Amino acid sequence: MASPDGRPTRLVATAHALRRRPIGELTVEDMRLLIGQDVGLPQLLPLALNVLRDNPMAEGDMYEGDLLAAVLTRSPAVWATPSGLGPELRAIVSELTDLPPGLQQKVERFLTS
Repeated sequence: MASPDGRPTRLVATAHALRRRPIGELTVEDMRLLIGQDVGLPQLLPLALNVLRDNPMAEGDMYEGDLLAAVLTRSPAVWATPSGLGPELRAIVSELTDLPPGLQQKVERFLTS
């Protein structure tokens, strides 16, 4: 996506820069941004689930639970693959209580998809 002047938007430029960073150096915010853009999902979703297993409310730069929100809003087809990630995410979110309303809605949508 380009800005009106033809240059890549800040988001696109950031995503491209992050794609060159070694995967082990990505922060929660980096993963949130890339996952939200559907970049590198086969590599990033397992890493994100490792983070969420330990801290389901891990946050990047936006709000508590923003990594979980990014993961939950990926296409249902992503979770239907034989990777085993869908059942793992279901196990993580099924134990969560007292979530903010917006995040609770995302969890419910994921669980019913």
